[in-house]
Amino acid sequence: MRCMQEEIFGPVLPVKTYKTIDEAIRYVNERPRPLALYYFQNNKKKADEMIQRTISGGACLNETMLHIAHQNMPFGGSGDSGVGGYHGFDGFVQFSHKKAVLYQLRAFSPAAMLKGPYPKVAEGVLRRVTKMLG
Repeated sequence: MRCMQEEIFGPVLPVKTYKTIDEAIRYVNERPRPLALYYFQNNKKKADEMIQRTISGGACLNETMLHIAHQNMPFGGSGDSGVGGYHGFDGFVQFSHKKAVLYQLRAFSPAAMLKGPYPKVAEGVLRRVTKMLG
């Protein structure tokens, strides 16, 4: 369908019918990852299979768009639809900056063993290895 070539942020909801679940999964997987996947199926085993065998930003089973409004579920895309999710705790983590800080005791540093000046033996070994690697 032409209207499904790009993400739709409007009052249109295209519906794609299928004969087998494999056909539906193949259809989703052959295209860029959707922002949302809405799957209507009362068979839980088939619904779980659809969710596990496809990648989408979010998914609703037997419903549309409610995952956007749920404050404790992350909302966001994957691939062309975006990166990461926001809302609730996931949004807090997504938009927080974790600063990595390493405290090294001055008395001992593994990095100090990698610094020069190197002993004459090490220089000879390095020269030979460099020559062998070309």
